[in-house]
Amino acid sequence: MRLLIMGPPGAGKGTQAVGLAERIGGAHISTGDIFRANVSQQTELGREAQRYMDAGEYVPDSVTNAMVKDRLAQDDARDAFILDGYPRTVDQVRTLDDILAGLGTELDAVVELVVDGEELIQRLLKRAETSGRTDDTEDVIRHRQEIYTAETAPLIDVYRERGLLRQVDGVGTMDEVAARIDAALAE
Repeated sequence: MRLLIMGPPGAGKGTQAVGLAERIGGAHISTGDIFRANVSQQTELGREAQRYMDAGEYVPDSVTNAMVKDRLAQDDARDAFILDGYPRTVDQVRTLDDILAGLGTELDAVVELVVDGEELIQRLLKRAETSGRTDDTEDVIRHRQEIYTAETAPLIDVYRERGLLRQVDGVGTMDEVAARIDAALAE
């Protein structure tokens, strides 16, 4: 299966993507992991991304797209993968379509974890307490939700129109949410 997992910050995408990748026997492809790997390995793309990050700037789509293209071409992603954190914009959806077409494949489904906004805020505030993350203040969390709604949520409509969207209630234990994801993918 070739999947994409989506949802606002705090919805549990990363947690669910790891388990789902194991269940489908595929690669968990997180853009955050791709960035860190390229930077630590000092690849050409990693060095380019580092220049932007060091300047406190957004890494351009051209660099992000190239990193994702490279990662999707690796052997462990050939038959099954779950994308986590990409695409984030409609332009990146088009680029992903092109990347996958070049690999002779396409997405099988898009899982959207649906969680109430106030629940997300409480989850992230709790995470801040337990992990010591200073960037998880209520104002910052609300701002991230606004960005998600403005920039990433429109992708939901794109994938719904394509018949790929599987909306899953993201509230509950890890096992409960995982079971809902599996059931939605079996439909």
